[in-house]
Amino acid sequence: MFRQWYTLAILVLIYIPVAIDATVLHVAVPSLTMALEASGNELLWIIDIYSLVMAGMVLPMGALGDRIGYKRLTLIGSTLFGIASLAAAFSSDASQLIAARALLAVGAAMIVPATLAGIRSTFNNERERGIALGIWVAVGAGGAAFGPLVGGILLEHYYWGSVFLINVPIIALVLLFTAVFIPRQPVQRAQTLNLTQALMLIAAILLLVLAAKTSLKVNADPLKALGAAIGGALLMTLFIRSQLRARAPMIDLTLFTHRIILTGVVMALTAMIALVGFELLMAQELQFVHGFSPLDAGLFMLPLMLACSFSGPAAGALVGRFGLRTVATLGMAFSALSFFGLSMTDMAHQRAVAWGWMILLGLSASTALLSSTAAIMSAAPKEKATAAGAIETMAYELGAGMGIAVFGMILSHAFSGAIELPQELPVTLMAQASASINEALLVAQQVSPALGDLVVNAANQAFKASHSAVLTLASGMLLVLTLVVWFALRPVKEQ
Repeated sequence: MFRQWYTLAILVLIYIPVAIDATVLHVAVPSLTMALEASGNELLWIIDIYSLVMAGMVLPMGALGDRIGYKRLTLIGSTLFGIASLAAAFSSDASQLIAARALLAVGAAMIVPATLAGIRSTFNNERERGIALGIWVAVGAGGAAFGPLVGGILLEHYYWGSVFLINVPIIALVLLFTAVFIPRQPVQRAQTLNLTQALMLIAAILLLVLAAKTSLKVNADPLKALGAAIGGALLMTLFIRSQLRARAPMIDLTLFTHRIILTGVVMALTAMIALVGFELLMAQELQFVHGFSPLDAGLFMLPLMLACSFSGPAAGALVGRFGLRTVATLGMAFSALSFFGLSMTDMAHQRAVAWGWMILLGLSASTALLSSTAAIMSAAPKEKATAAGAIETMAYELGAGMGIAVFGMILSHAFSGAIELPQELPVTLMAQASASINEALLVAQQVSPALGDLVVNAANQAFKASHSAVLTLASGMLLVLTLVVWFALRPVKEQ
């Protein structure tokens, strides 16, 4: 009896750093800027490469678990995660950290399906399995939500690499407990891995993101952007064709033909983009513009984290009481309202107002996420429930990665258009200072103190203006999506 619960404790323990690492770097942007002299574009890759790679690898790693057993997959994934954590902690430049974060994602993509398979295998009683899955979901949501706060606490007292070194003792405990206490499982040698297709998907996603980032840069290279876009589109086309022809596809694309499932995926993507993108924007503004420490920035965002963590049960009750369509629409509508309110709020001088809007955003976005899950799982045929769950997982991870990319790209573009640099600044530094606020601050350190103060002031004013523009745009996009959700989730009999 007790064996299954301490097995759950082991599985949850390894899931904690995986969840935290998705958002822990949000408050580390200033530290990474100064330590690694990273450009704005490099910082975006450092943060979002984790979720983007994980989105493409989680499904084939699940198949690998079926072939070798979730115990072996946990051991391999944890070892890889630990090695990647050490590599990330001691990276000497941005490119090394990006590579280490990509390796972290591969380890995480092994751990997530291994923990879920472990729960399914350990708990035979349906009620107990439901409790175990509830604990797993709570740990995942809480870890991601509190990632910035954990990062802030560590950066307050230690160097930036500590956010990765904290993983190592946890990994060591997990490896010991897994090897000793978790039994081996039967394997399915016939299970296909689809690893080539997964790599094709990841390459397509990264090329399309690269194309978008390149096209929005100041003095963008149109040929580079076009080449990346064409390459990404071709690979995505090949991936889709291979999935449609495959006997055992990695993703059941036929599910996307279902109106409600497609709507649920769009909602999951959008809600994650909104939450994760906003967290990154806030972490930058609070530290770069208002001079907050990483810990103070994490504490400032605590209301958002708490609202995200504890709104799940309430949202589930609301869906049961008022129906999926109503709750999903209201979730998106209030998210749009929250962004509009935040766009007009001075974060430094209107803290109570900002916290109020952030609480509303956390509650509404989390409600939208739960509604997306309900939409996908309720509309999927019973025989395709596992495939639908896989699509949902990918939508969450892809949304987290896209949130960084989308908000980062729009913010950089708006910043470049808004900044008014002093004429005394050398022409050779103008382009760098216009690219992003972190690069403007690096430029400020290269010139005289008086000129540096002018550059910093210009960057702060431009970021405030960009903040408002980005959140207003996000509010408008969410409002449009609200209308889409209302009509897309209409009952079939109304057609």
